[in-house]
Amino acid sequence: MHVTRDFSHYVRSAGEGIQHIDLAVEGVHCAGCMAKIERGLSAIPDVTLARVNLTDRRVALEWKAGTLDPGRFIDRLEELGYKAYPFETESAEEAEVAESRFLLRCLGVAAFATMNVMMLSIPVWSGNVSDMLPEQRDFFHWLSALIALPAAAYAGQPFFRSAWRALSAKTTNMDVPISIGVILALGMSVVETINHAEHAYFDAAIMLLTFLLVGRFLDQNMRRRTRAVAGNLAALKAETAAKFVGPGEISQVPVAAIHPGDIVLLRPGERCAVDGTVIEGRSEIDQSLITGETLYVTAEQGTPVYAGSMNISGTLRVRVSAASEATLLAEITRLLDNALQARSRYMRLADRASRLYAPVVHATALLTILGWVIAGASWHDAIVTGVAVLIITCPCALGLAIPTVQTIASGAMFKSGVLLNSGDAIERLAEADHVIFDKTGTLTLPDLEVMNAAEIPADIFELAGRLALSNHHPVAAAVAQAADAKSPIVGAVEEPGQGVRATVDGVELRLGRPSFCGAEALVGGATLDPEASIVAFSKGSDKFVLSVRQGLRPDAQAVVAALKARNIGIEILSGDREPAVKAAAHALAIPEWRAGVTPADKIARIEELKQRGAKVLMVGDGMNDAPSLAAAHVSMSPISAAHLSQATADLVFLGRPLAPVVAAIDASRKALHLMRQNLWLAIGYNVLAVPVAISGIVTPLIAAAAMSGSSILVMLNSLRARSTSREIV
Repeated sequence: MHVTRDFSHYVRSAGEGIQHIDLAVEGVHCAGCMAKIERGLSAIPDVTLARVNLTDRRVALEWKAGTLDPGRFIDRLEELGYKAYPFETESAEEAEVAESRFLLRCLGVAAFATMNVMMLSIPVWSGNVSDMLPEQRDFFHWLSALIALPAAAYAGQPFFRSAWRALSAKTTNMDVPISIGVILALGMSVVETINHAEHAYFDAAIMLLTFLLVGRFLDQNMRRRTRAVAGNLAALKAETAAKFVGPGEISQVPVAAIHPGDIVLLRPGERCAVDGTVIEGRSEIDQSLITGETLYVTAEQGTPVYAGSMNISGTLRVRVSAASEATLLAEITRLLDNALQARSRYMRLADRASRLYAPVVHATALLTILGWVIAGASWHDAIVTGVAVLIITCPCALGLAIPTVQTIASGAMFKSGVLLNSGDAIERLAEADHVIFDKTGTLTLPDLEVMNAAEIPADIFELAGRLALSNHHPVAAAVAQAADAKSPIVGAVEEPGQGVRATVDGVELRLGRPSFCGAEALVGGATLDPEASIVAFSKGSDKFVLSVRQGLRPDAQAVVAALKARNIGIEILSGDREPAVKAAAHALAIPEWRAGVTPADKIARIEELKQRGAKVLMVGDGMNDAPSLAAAHVSMSPISAAHLSQATADLVFLGRPLAPVVAAIDASRKALHLMRQNLWLAIGYNVLAVPVAISGIVTPLIAAAAMSGSSILVMLNSLRARSTSREIV
């Protein structure tokens, strides 16, 4: 009977003819597994992305729409030795909880057996140097076997199953040598007991499993803790909303059934399920996720609200601007997922090293056995030494060295209001020694006000507002908002770094720089606020200037002082007028500044600094500054700058404060330091441990303790990345 599998419910569009699916994969424990899965899936024709997230054992797949059946990916993973199924947050968490409980049961069985076998081994050890009869020693050995063999069969399942799946797929993973080592130790012990030998290794084998299970249990629980941030975001998502389906008629519908333009009712105590604008009602809302403000803010007509915001008191009617996967909360979640799945330079290095592990360690163990036999040792002693080599060279520490730091640091940076948008952003940000700030919308708040709106004729101001809707610059957005513009002018064309133009009834309209609109004379002769930004509007031969002003971010002065304290150079490059830029630079005590610069000027300055060896961090608003953001060594944008999917910045910071810039630099420097420490710990461990194991000094028991200890040491060191300074001084 042929069974049809339909995974269309789990497939979503990634844009530009690309489809996306997330699969949960069982048995992924190290960087070697990640590399094998990604290579195996990437080899399928038309697959454009195959990326494994070790934290939640999820693989993200993208392919050309209409060319592949998602079931093929699951079949390919099965061929590679991994069981997979569509990823769902709730079911994945249930599976993780079940696996955690199973590991804990295995650990309990192994630990209980270890205590009893060790208790039986003590008389044997002491008896071998005293007067214990051979029959008594054999009795204790068989009693140990009676406890150790069934306990190992149960407690070793996490390793044996994984190794069997890998071998069935004609591949290897880190669990293969572990399983071989345990089985060899137990098999040799049975043979030794049958032959009435003095020594057996039941205690070493079962204690090895105990150490391994301790490490795996701690590893899994640490990964679950690092997923807590993403889980908290998922908890903020409301699944349904009260939608107006008619005059005075409300229906509770899934978020997927809500579209832009719909009106929803937001009652007290409810989380908002959509992005939108309040059209009726008054309340207090908690939107600390987006703004960074812990205090409640007043929501009334015209106030924007975001998915995940909590309505505290009154009832609100909200006109929807975005719903479901188009909301800002969904964008933040995707950025966080990208950060957890991303590959940094150090992670790619660790991946390549782990990939070589299986062939190298098996070859090393085999050569060790043969070398000892050739040197005159017994097969028994040679195999014991080979088992120790198999166990002690486990690449767990190397596989955990980078991913754990990156995952924990990403979560810590998110708590500080920073999201990663690039795999190696942490490393590049840690190297930054010079910061270039844009002024408008970056050093200043995104909220702008047109100061001389009353002086402009109403019909002219309306046209300026409609034209401003076609420009993404914050100043243009302020003009559009002040004019209460609803519909953009059809056919408007944006000139990067200059402004926007359109033709209406045969008359050309322009909005942007005074030079772009031919209004330089008006700027020179007008009495305008020297600290305000000037935007010009022309309708044919009629010229007007608009004075737009915004304040500095509340903590801008403290942030600049904190950057100087860290020996980081600072300058301002802005396309705004000189008086406005000069006033901001003076208020922030930044001696290096330039006004009236174009995107090309910013790129030229960045290249000049690069020539001097500087590592430039560009902090800009994400649209007008897109070229310079891309040209810089590393870049950041405020979340208010532009739609996140269009941002070219490596990092995005949330809220009104500028403090996340300093927090991100501090966190990245600490993370890079820990990555390097972990790599040296993992490499140093193997450099010291492998020769010692080959020399025959180390028993399988000591090898197990050393291997688990190295992994635990790396994990504990990585956890130091959780602490981020909340002070900016």
